[in-house]
Amino acid sequence: LLIGWNSRAARIITLLDRLVEPGSILDIAAPQAPADVLDIPRDNLTISYKACRPTSRRSLESLGLGHYRHIVVLSNDALDPDDADDRTLVTLLHLRDIEVRLGDPYSIVTEMNDDNNREVAQVTKADDFIVSNKMISLLLTQLAENRQLHAVFTQLFEPEGSEIYLKRATDYLVPGATADFATVIEAARRRGETAIGYRLKGHSDRGPAYGVTLNPPKTRSLTLNPDDSVIVLAES
Repeated sequence: LLIGWNSRAARIITLLDRLVEPGSILDIAAPQAPADVLDIPRDNLTISYKACRPTSRRSLESLGLGHYRHIVVLSNDALDPDDADDRTLVTLLHLRDIEVRLGDPYSIVTEMNDDNNREVAQVTKADDFIVSNKMISLLLTQLAENRQLHAVFTQLFEPEGSEIYLKRATDYLVPGATADFATVIEAARRRGETAIGYRLKGHSDRGPAYGVTLNPPKTRSLTLNPDDSVIVLAES
């Protein structure tokens, strides 16, 4: 579900179409239908439109949010950045409260203009993500300091490249057995993947990392259970 619309939305949809499985469905919920996007044939996505006022609780509830697995909230770039963030925060708070009441979790990716507002809207679980200008600035800074990183970022961000996946821990370790992270790395290598961390399900509601550990020492001992995940870079 894509809530809202801005100048980046068409590009986001194009990239999604290259990334998702055939037969995937994308609903656009916005005050006005973006006709130029709806009329374009897609390879993998089926796109439809639902009228919605993103800051209205009743309007959001009418979308049937329990049917969606992933929700993206776009910032309105026709407004002043602070006003746009205020509206986005209202939408995000509604979505989180509706999710709790439904008892049917979905992930939320949200755009924010001001990184201070991102901190106000702080992520409440590991499946949520808030994109701000600060993250883009840090990315550009790294590229300016080391141009060789361009190939790395291209591999990560292009639909044809590698992606970050959370995969079942049982594919890498015997559940309940203690091993070091080097063993996980080797198990991933044999599958053509690169292990970069893990996520403990039992800690997924505890900030600030919500159960996620990235780039742990190879000698670190860990015990993973069936509900835990290994974070890997892999081809789709």
